[in-house]
Amino acid sequence: MLMAVLIVIVWVLSGLSLAGAAYWLLVLWRVHRDGRNRPSLREGLTVTMPSWPSVSIIIPAHNEEAQAPDLLRTLLAQIYEGSIEIIFVLDRCTDGTRAALEKENALSGGGARHPLVRLIDNHDCPDDWAGKCNAANRGSALATGELLLFTDADTTFDPALVRASVALLRQRGLALLSALPKVSVRSNFEAVVQPVAIMQLMKIYPISKVNDEVKPRAFANGQFMLFTREAYDAAGGHTAVKDDLLEDIAFARRIVQFLRRKAGIFVADELLHVRMYESYAQFREGWRRIFIEACNRNPSRLFRYGLECVVVGTGVTIIALATIATGVAGLALGDQPLGISGVTTGFVALICQQITLRRIFELIGVPPIAALAYAYGSLAVTRIQWRAAKDLRAQKPVRWGGRKYVLKPQSN
Repeated sequence: MLMAVLIVIVWVLSGLSLAGAAYWLLVLWRVHRDGRNRPSLREGLTVTMPSWPSVSIIIPAHNEEAQAPDLLRTLLAQIYEGSIEIIFVLDRCTDGTRAALEKENALSGGGARHPLVRLIDNHDCPDDWAGKCNAANRGSALATGELLLFTDADTTFDPALVRASVALLRQRGLALLSALPKVSVRSNFEAVVQPVAIMQLMKIYPISKVNDEVKPRAFANGQFMLFTREAYDAAGGHTAVKDDLLEDIAFARRIVQFLRRKAGIFVADELLHVRMYESYAQFREGWRRIFIEACNRNPSRLFRYGLECVVVGTGVTIIALATIATGVAGLALGDQPLGISGVTTGFVALICQQITLRRIFELIGVPPIAALAYAYGSLAVTRIQWRAAKDLRAQKPVRWGGRKYVLKPQSN
């Protein structure tokens, strides 16, 4: 009787393990297929133009004393044939951000202030504006460039980044160009949980769908958004997106869906780096907001994506390990074919999963060894998505940029 039950368990688990292996092999094939056609900012390095438009780089900065100087140093090192204007909007800073930027500006300028750098102090924010949007809006009003580039103070630029981005924007006839940076890994959550969150977002907004010329899916990354001035103004500027939790996706929707203009997203490929969050608490709250807006404030969609995440991540791992364990039990009871079958299929599922994950982690810029903790990362991200769904249904306020948002659940 015991052997009969074990046989059923092993074959059921083996079937599930093979299904998991097939899923991850399919993902690996898609990664390989998309990898050959992945749009890279480096494509812009080979583009030449008779003239180069002026660019205003606008950086909202709130208490960024530690990171903003690194960004300024990389901005001043840009190799670009046109003119660049750098505008830091210091949004109600209470630390030494201004002093740190002034020091870096003087060091980069050989003891004198660089004429292209402007530091703007912003001391207030209207109640109906998020702080970042208000600061960006102030910067855009002062900008003189033909192109407007909005970026975050926790990014760093390769010297060729502006040139490559402008070249692609012009060559492709885009109104908005956005980039996906390499993310830094300085703590455990950035290695284990952050890649899973990024993968979830890319499931919702695959690059191929975003860049589809027939039916594009509107998406942009607020860490790097390059607009033509005409398109930015036509979209209503930051005034038009001040009520949105994710102003980047809102901008993309206005450009693509309302203006019927082209937007594109590119992989930075080492040209742009960012550190998104310094603590896990910030990470958790930030991604709760991202997932809510990415799923169009739909609780059911949030729950569904969370379920998929935990099934293909944690579920496949647990089932594969259980298959191996029952296979070992079969060997112990003397059923060699049954035992070998269970152990083999369990290991096949784990190997297929790890090979695929290590390739994805490598592309994201995370040490592949972190893929071993994918099951835990999946649980953590699922918890964030399900908590977001619960909070959305309860209309629990979401805080961002100094504002409190009470969101109404959607069913679309």
